[in-house]
Amino acid sequence: MANSKLIAQVLASIFFRRSNVKAARYARNSRSLFGLVQQVLTKSKGLTGSNIQDVRNHIALMARMVKAYASGEYKNIPWKSLIRMIAVLIYFVSPLDFIPDFLPIIGVTDDIALVFWLVSAMGTDIEKFRQWEESRKTTISIG
Repeated sequence: MANSKLIAQVLASIFFRRSNVKAARYARNSRSLFGLVQQVLTKSKGLTGSNIQDVRNHIALMARMVKAYASGEYKNIPWKSLIRMIAVLIYFVSPLDFIPDFLPIIGVTDDIALVFWLVSAMGTDIEKFRQWEESRKTTISIG
């Protein structure tokens, strides 16, 4: 229950609203999206602690989705889902957010909670992307 309260507070925060505004601009600019993906991957490498691998896997998946979208390889993401995902990734890389990242241990709590919320909210879109990725691997290995 505490996690859903935290998510509600983060989603209502000025920090997440700013991320949403930026997300619409980023979605229209491939260079910005590629830069965002790089920032996200760099920050996620610095995440440490127990049970952090799930978070890293989810972040890597979202980074691949955004990168595939930006490169034009994968456009099967509804606009609302794309904006939501980009907003979460912008929020994730921002050091000044609801719980500032410079606070030891708890600083990334809001970021991680938001990542899990997004994965839950976008389950169908994420699964379609996973299937698309798998079909590409099969095609590449056969061809």
